[in-house]
Amino acid sequence: MKKFIFTLLCMFSIAATFSQTDVSGTVKDNLGVPVTGANVLIIGSTSGATSDFDGNFSFSTNLTGVQKIKISYLGYEAQEQTVTLNGTPITLQIVLVEGGNSLDEVVLTASATFRSQKDTPMSISSLKQNEITKLSANSQADILRSIPGITAEGGGGETASNVFVRGLPSGGQYVFNPLQYDGMPLMSTFGLNSSAHDVYARPDIGFKGVEFVRGGAAVLYGAGSVAGIINYTSKTGDSNEENIINMEWADKGRLKTDFYTGGKLGGEDSNTYYAFTGFVRKDDGPIETGMPTKGVQFRANIKKKFENGSFTIHGQFINDNAQFIMPLPLDGNRKRISGNDGEAVEQLLSGELANTSFLTAGGAYESPIEDGVSTQGGYLMADFNYNFADDLKFKSKVKYANYKHNFALYVGGNGANNNPITLNEYVGNVAPGNLGFTAQYQGTSAAINGSDLVVDNLHVDRLRPMTDYSGEASLTKTIEVTNGTHNITGGVYLARTEAEDVNYQYRVLSEFNNNPKLVNLNYVDAGGNDVTFSTGGLYNRIGMTSNNFLSQNKTAVYLTDEMVLDKWRFDVGLRIENTQGTFSKGNIVESQVYDDATLTPELANVNFADGSFTRADVSATDWALSAAGLYKLNDKVNLYANFSRGFFFPQIRGFAPIATGVTGSKYDSEKIIQFEVGAKLGTEKLKGSVAAYYVGLSDRIKIDQGFVSGSLVDLTRSEQSTKTIGLEATLDYSLANNLSLRGTATYQDHEISKNVSTDLTTNTSSTTNEGNELARQPNFLGSIGAYYDDGAFDALFSFNHTGSKFAADNNTVELDAITIARIGAGYEFAMGDNDSDDTLRLGFSVFNLFNDEGVTEGDPRNVNQAGDAEFFFGRPILPRRFFLTATFNF
Repeated sequence: MKKFIFTLLCMFSIAATFSQTDVSGTVKDNLGVPVTGANVLIIGSTSGATSDFDGNFSFSTNLTGVQKIKISYLGYEAQEQTVTLNGTPITLQIVLVEGGNSLDEVVLTASATFRSQKDTPMSISSLKQNEITKLSANSQADILRSIPGITAEGGGGETASNVFVRGLPSGGQYVFNPLQYDGMPLMSTFGLNSSAHDVYARPDIGFKGVEFVRGGAAVLYGAGSVAGIINYTSKTGDSNEENIINMEWADKGRLKTDFYTGGKLGGEDSNTYYAFTGFVRKDDGPIETGMPTKGVQFRANIKKKFENGSFTIHGQFINDNAQFIMPLPLDGNRKRISGNDGEAVEQLLSGELANTSFLTAGGAYESPIEDGVSTQGGYLMADFNYNFADDLKFKSKVKYANYKHNFALYVGGNGANNNPITLNEYVGNVAPGNLGFTAQYQGTSAAINGSDLVVDNLHVDRLRPMTDYSGEASLTKTIEVTNGTHNITGGVYLARTEAEDVNYQYRVLSEFNNNPKLVNLNYVDAGGNDVTFSTGGLYNRIGMTSNNFLSQNKTAVYLTDEMVLDKWRFDVGLRIENTQGTFSKGNIVESQVYDDATLTPELANVNFADGSFTRADVSATDWALSAAGLYKLNDKVNLYANFSRGFFFPQIRGFAPIATGVTGSKYDSEKIIQFEVGAKLGTEKLKGSVAAYYVGLSDRIKIDQGFVSGSLVDLTRSEQSTKTIGLEATLDYSLANNLSLRGTATYQDHEISKNVSTDLTTNTSSTTNEGNELARQPNFLGSIGAYYDDGAFDALFSFNHTGSKFAADNNTVELDAITIARIGAGYEFAMGDNDSDDTLRLGFSVFNLFNDEGVTEGDPRNVNQAGDAEFFFGRPILPRRFFLTATFNF
């Protein structure tokens, strides 16, 4: 009997041995360069591997019989090879060709496994790095606005783009869709100081590309996201050294140099690799303010590869100052108004305000206004991946970030006399019955013509240092079943963010011109007293207006299962998260600092903190559930659907303490329900997708700001619910060899279903705006463009369209539709001898080709402005700009 059992076990062992097949090989491009990170997968299963730094891959599978292996990588045509699995080792030599179907590109974001976009049951778009480089983007908005379902407002310049995701209200600033680098958000929590994520880092040429995941299926992994993720993936070095220099020139004084270098560290047998990238730049535009944008960013990573995994250290350093353009007075037709010099006024920020300073009770304050949006600091991140076995994989990331960040907001034409009027009219308004006045431009003794136009302006300095600690760890187990596989992932995410929210403000009197001169005004009042109204251009030294310190902790656990079952793909998962936060609100008092008897109280008295604080803690716990499915109808069409019940923890800064330990209302999560159903099509000529979706939001907290006694403060706090239904489509059609037509379209019907608003100055509540459309969300978004690329010559001509939208929830002001045209082309030259891979691409790009002057937003701090007034307060899109680029690969 023992011999029989032993013989039987041996037979089973032999059978098991023969049923397992080893598959190995290499992946190279058509130049023979190894491709790192290519996805090699047996179709209909999760058996596969990713190519290493030398293009090598290997894996074992228990599958048998005739199978198809798919090889794909971002930016290359996917390949399929038929193999017979019978226990005999298989070796494959793969050569990938550039180009290909974007639906076949490998997804790196919001998933535990590698898979193509076509096989993922959610909406995903991607851009390769060379596409972004050819774009010569002014800002993140230029990169994002071609993504279906995303409204990206870039009228402010290079940073702090306002980003609105389909179906959801937002104040911009990536609230519902975090900006990530290498799978970790640039900032782990929201609403501690309201800074947009893109102030902490800038895109550079050291990325493979960027992915945009939309919809609720992204709610589970890592940091978690209610409505989508924007994730940039860095290049890491490989055994083939690569060097890139990209130089960019543009009108209005732009000069920027990007660089990338990557390769192997050590000798021939080394498994350590490096990548180093960054930029140096200076820019007087896109709208000249007299105070230039200038700065540097460096990023680097070192990757150690070992037999069963890898360890990578990422780092960033940034010291960058970017000018920011705010709304300004326009005429009743929402066009720019001519200034005193006859030129259309594009902005009212004055270079003469550099080094502005004044006294406070705490000492002299020097405004960092000339720095614009200033960011100094960086992050360190460790990324560890280890395969305990082919079916058991561990991943973890740990990140530390620290930034000193100032945000200068110069709000042109936002005072008691916020429209351009003559100096004579202005003095009549501020000093009725005066017995005479004198006015000079700052730094001169020449009198100003009384018929010259002047305007009130407000400057807000937001001093917002931030420290962020975050980490994630997950374990993925692959389980083979009769008709497929399960990929079960369990993970934990931890984060702590500490931030300051300190504001200083002051008001300025200037002429109405681009880069205006400041005005010093003195008058004799009706009683015969000498009055100094403005000095150094300042007519109100407001001082400190907030002195807040906030911190937030997050702890989350998640469990997911990504299933591959014959023609079906299913994703299900659950996430539970707790947050705890502390809001320390500093008390502000006004005191007399200047004793000159001729000064107005606005100049003599200055606000400053008295050192006392009111503190309160908040906490909340919620859960998210996501379920998604995809069915392979045939080789060309996949059908999919996804559902999620998610949550968003609102901005803690909206829950200021009103007494020690007490906030104005209960802190709780905002609930979001999303549903999407659609189809993805991929043929030789036509690729695209179509989907219908629903988004419902409840218990949202919204803060509207405005002015009280000359200072910018929180005016109203609203509790909202909204709902949206929409349709979305993408198209990529091959018109001819190397020529394609690409387009996107999103239609959404949205409304505010509930809105209870509390006036924070009177503490009274009312029901308003119910049934109205969401502010700043259009009903229609779309893009269309023709793209040509034969490997040497490339060209594009595209349009991005943002439909009409309302400036505020009250729907009293409708902003016209905006269409931005872009054209560009380039030619790539081979450099050196025939064996050289060195190339030089010379190109050009024109942003806003037809110089559309559409308004991206009205006055977000004056929601009651009229739509048919003589003057309108708003921010036009950036004017036309011409770029030249030279990209050298060697």
